[in-house]
Amino acid sequence: MNRRPALLSAAAMAAAAVLSLSACGGSGGDSKSSDKIAGADDGAQASASPSSKTTDDGIDRPEIKLPKGVEDAFEGSKTTGDPKKDAVLADNARRISSVTEAVTVDAKEHPALKFYSSGDALLSAANHVQGFQKKNKSFVGTTRYYDREVTFLKDGAAAVTYCMDATKTYPKDRKTGKVDKSIPASAQDYSFYNTRLEKNADGVWQTTAVLTTTAAKRCMP
Repeated sequence: MNRRPALLSAAAMAAAAVLSLSACGGSGGDSKSSDKIAGADDGAQASASPSSKTTDDGIDRPEIKLPKGVEDAFEGSKTTGDPKKDAVLADNARRISSVTEAVTVDAKEHPALKFYSSGDALLSAANHVQGFQKKNKSFVGTTRYYDREVTFLKDGAAAVTYCMDATKTYPKDRKTGKVDKSIPASAQDYSFYNTRLEKNADGVWQTTAVLTTTAAKRCMP
């Protein structure tokens, strides 16, 4: 049994060709469907939350705070020796955690969700978050992200591939707060992601498309 739905949408599946390492095309601005994201800023441009902070790169970013008992663990070195790759990986991690925050934190708005995603990826995130909300579910625990690799494409975009291990996360009922730890780990808890990132006018590497493979053998121990 899969304890967490894969971050995947029909639009993301259609974007598979975009994500190949030799691709040159891509998705641009936010999809109109992204306005339906629960908790996301409704503005056309991503805006910083009141708790935003300016980072070393001079970008005013919305702060991401995960609740107690929820953690995104990014394994491997934080620096590759290539500042450009490091910047891509940093925004990839922030995008992942922005989705985690939107699922696990009850708030009116989640500015980071739209700050780090656009196009098909924003639609994919919307479907993912709403899938939890419709079932009154959340989750707790630690999600591992590993084997993250960056490849720069000919058109200036970047492809980031990585694995996810959700075997240490557990479904939580939003209404009762009850956590179900009875679900055994399975192959469905391992996913492989192939994502496309594009640098926007503010210098943020936004994820624009996502393709997910569940029960990915390449990610299993």
